[in-house]
Amino acid sequence: MSRRKKSHQSHGTANRPRLWGRHAVAAALDNPGRKVLRAWATGDAAAFMQFPKHVAVTLAEAADLARLVPADAPHQGVVIEVEPLEDLWLDGLLHDAPERAVLLVLDQVTDPHNVGAILRSAAAFGAIGIVTQDRHSPAESGALAKAASGALERIPWARVVNLARALEDIKDAGFWRIGLAGDADMDLKDALGPARVALVLGAEGPGLRPNTREHCDALARLPISNAVESLNVSNAAAIALYAASTHG
Repeated sequence: MSRRKKSHQSHGTANRPRLWGRHAVAAALDNPGRKVLRAWATGDAAAFMQFPKHVAVTLAEAADLARLVPADAPHQGVVIEVEPLEDLWLDGLLHDAPERAVLLVLDQVTDPHNVGAILRSAAAFGAIGIVTQDRHSPAESGALAKAASGALERIPWARVVNLARALEDIKDAGFWRIGLAGDADMDLKDALGPARVALVLGAEGPGLRPNTREHCDALARLPISNAVESLNVSNAAAIALYAASTHG
């Protein structure tokens, strides 16, 4: 597992990210694997959140909280500083996979809002986790956690050094690897079949890299109309997850 990436954020760092928003903070507080270091809240939010006794809470006005987070961040009266979640090994995620399972693999999707939204969809449709390349994926952050609406704390996230090697490990674990590509000849519904499926999605614009495509068992497209050229990657992930979770 590679080292944590550094961050140049002035409102928290990769080693001490700040999370905000009531859903994201509540989920972090409920997660026994998450260490909360500091908390700030308005009086109303502090009463609503019911912080555990071991978490020291600084009462503050909403305007003061706004200075702890990026501009215009919807903090909803509560901000916490945390330690990142412990690294998850891919082997552990695959070993614990049930007989029927859907896994998401993201090929250099770097936007934290997209990854957060994908985590939320993964939770909604029962995916067992997501896999990303460590050097080309966002660090934990308030923006990502807010978009995930609590799913950052619930969905296992394995970061790997080499995505192609990880895809081989995923194959060895009995997963059918389907790469989502707009130029594919097959619709996703026709590519589904095996009980264990890994859905592989690329970044907006570049899409799947050639080496990633070569490590997929099938390439498939979503049957969208000609009215749009493509879907946002988080929307594509949600549709693909729904199709995979309801197949068979």
